[in-house]
Amino acid sequence: MSIYNEVHRLRRNGFSNSAIARKLKISRNRVIEYGKMSPDEFYLFSISLQNRSKKLDPFREEILKWLKEHPDLTGAQVFDWLAERLDVSFVAEGTVRSYVNDLREAYHIPKILSEREFSAVPELPMGQQIQVDFGQKRMPTSDGTYKRLYFIGFILASSRYKYVEWLDRPFQTTDLIRMHENAFRYFGGMTIEMVYDQDRLLAVSENAGDLIMTAEFTRYQQTRKFKVYLCRKSDPESKGYV
Repeated sequence: MSIYNEVHRLRRNGFSNSAIARKLKISRNRVIEYGKMSPDEFYLFSISLQNRSKKLDPFREEILKWLKEHPDLTGAQVFDWLAERLDVSFVAEGTVRSYVNDLREAYHIPKILSEREFSAVPELPMGQQIQVDFGQKRMPTSDGTYKRLYFIGFILASSRYKYVEWLDRPFQTTDLIRMHENAFRYFGGMTIEMVYDQDRLLAVSENAGDLIMTAEFTRYQQTRKFKVYLCRKSDPESKGYV
């Protein structure tokens, strides 16, 4: 009951719910929930957590591994990883957040924000560079299920103007070429160079290959005569704006 007791001690000392959450590295909602419980109610609540069979228990070890390797993971990120890596689609995001919070408390894994040093990305001249990012997101549908959507985003490095397209299936090279042309038309021209996030490309590739490295895209790039740069693997901040 140490966290429960600490919540009540800090509340008695005048700390706000947000301040307590930061100090104890738990969610603000959890602070409010514990603050409303009497000691007996919290005891019964703890017993119910231990005895309750949870939908996510079959994935406990995998989630624990993620949390230990990446202590700054949010519940929303775990929700996405469950869907993307383990094809888990039968639980709501709120259920995952609660489960992650329970695991953090049970295994003493505080949420630690990673600290990195960043330097300003130098401003580039007009027409120099477009930066490109890829991603995917599970979106709710009208019938209560989820569908995975794939997107590509283009951003002009000088003006920060953006262009985004979505698909309901993984990208193919023909899609990539068409979307580049659409972006150029939207921006009113083509830049000298295009910068891509290596890791993101692998998430939306066809046949587990790299879209940018296909022969078809290479021919397109050589015809259009723009330069291609891949930002540093696992470090999209080296790209800058997307």
